[in-house]
Amino acid sequence: MSPVLADVLLVTALIGALALVHRPFGDYMAAVFSSRRHLRVEKWIYRCVGADPDTEMRWPAYLRAVLAFSAVGVLFLYLLTRVQDRLPLSLGFAPITPDQAFNTAASFVSNTNWQSYSGESAMSHVTQTMGLAVQNFVSAAVGIAVAVALVRGFTRSRTGELGNFWADLVRGVVRVLVPVSVVAALVLIACGAVQNFGDIHTVTTLTGDRQAISPGAVASQEAIKDLGTNGGGYFNANSSHPFENPTGFTNWLEIFLLLVIPFSLPRTFGRMVGSVRQGRSIVGAMAAIWFLGVIAVTWIEYAHPGTASQLAGGAMEGKEQRFGEGPSSLFAVSTTMTSTGSVNSFHDSYSGLSGGVLLLGMMLGEIAPGGVGSGLYGMLVMAVIAVFLAGLMVGRTPEYLGKKIGSREIKLAACYLLVTPALVLVGTALAMALGEGEPSMTNAGAHGFSEVLYAYTSAGNNNGSAFAGFGADTEYHNTMLGLCMLLGRFLPMVFVLALAGSLARQQPVPATAGTLRTEKPLFTGLLVGAILIIAGLTFFPALALGPLAEGLAA
Repeated sequence: MSPVLADVLLVTALIGALALVHRPFGDYMAAVFSSRRHLRVEKWIYRCVGADPDTEMRWPAYLRAVLAFSAVGVLFLYLLTRVQDRLPLSLGFAPITPDQAFNTAASFVSNTNWQSYSGESAMSHVTQTMGLAVQNFVSAAVGIAVAVALVRGFTRSRTGELGNFWADLVRGVVRVLVPVSVVAALVLIACGAVQNFGDIHTVTTLTGDRQAISPGAVASQEAIKDLGTNGGGYFNANSSHPFENPTGFTNWLEIFLLLVIPFSLPRTFGRMVGSVRQGRSIVGAMAAIWFLGVIAVTWIEYAHPGTASQLAGGAMEGKEQRFGEGPSSLFAVSTTMTSTGSVNSFHDSYSGLSGGVLLLGMMLGEIAPGGVGSGLYGMLVMAVIAVFLAGLMVGRTPEYLGKKIGSREIKLAACYLLVTPALVLVGTALAMALGEGEPSMTNAGAHGFSEVLYAYTSAGNNNGSAFAGFGADTEYHNTMLGLCMLLGRFLPMVFVLALAGSLARQQPVPATAGTLRTEKPLFTGLLVGAILIIAGLTFFPALALGPLAEGLAA
């Protein structure tokens, strides 16, 4: 079988599997977050944290709960990494330095999972499981909770109440993330992924050298890092490591896991607002952008110029021979268009234009399909913008799902859109202007600039993947990237929850002949166009200095 045909079958199988689970999984999540019943284990958790799950919250209270919970997570993870040498199963590892501990805590709590360290030589078993893996669950659940709160803003009227954060958080973990992760982890173990708490083994290689091999609870963390669009690998090689990703099937499974919730949440949205066609419109826009990205990167990598690439059938530097061009490109696009950060190849080795597509996938706001929860609420904010633009064209007050989009709503949506570009562009500019970027660059010129731009794009968008050629483990970058991750995660949530509260207070208006039909393919096209134009206008100058300049010069 030719590699191209195998790649087509791989993508077809992936799309088929996602389509197969879209309806039942989306309906299940809608039922979970609409239910009034609490499971026994959930009641026990509520008693432990002192929360009343039946108390409705307005958006300021919901936001305070999100920020307070996340702040405790940052503090706990920071302290855990600083004292890991005094805890059991330390594997002899020293405490993490203060700046790297802050970066790690900010990274995992913000669902970014950026890593400026090698996990197998820095983090103990306790840190990996009690710290990083736990945050993989709860940070993903926070994103789902905020998305559900925004959806409730569209469904409720004459009230500012958006539900209960603690109930949404616990249900997201207990009823959605844990069950699927357990099944996925068992499949990964059956396929050869490692799962133990053993000591480091020293072995003799075929060349006679001595090599240390680190074990760990790899499969369980691999499952939730992909399902929760987290991305932090147990090993520095991430999902290109055979202990994390043993076979071609597990590679396909991991891509499926990182896409399944983001692509199913639009169905949840449609169910909760009472119109599944609205959900189809949203998922159609997500799928169109993602599919275009897959085609673009795969084609560019196969067509990459050069004798070595021609002999190998494509640009194979930085890619696992076990997976090849197609699966590597599919993984790369899927991980950068979600807030995952998990990688099975190293993006630093991709061609300039491919790197530009991967950068653009993050710069769009990671909404195609985006992170767990964050992709849905980001796409809904873009839908508000698209409706507003359409209203300007026909000269009438825009409406979306029966709610008028007035000056307050559009200001909140605009503030949401400005946060990430400000963090990315200002962060990159400061790193270059202060002389902190160039010493960390492995390459000179446009490619080196792309490494710096990629790092701050990944942090500001809570992605977590890296170009792999950027030396981020410095006091400056650990601190600045940590701040970008926290601000890039929680500032947008402020505007999303404020928008949800504003919508929930409105009285729904009936549809008229002049109302834009947002469930039609025409609106899907308008939404895709608005996303590409807004991101293109914002980031094109920066892309022109890095990946575009490199690609056109090749």
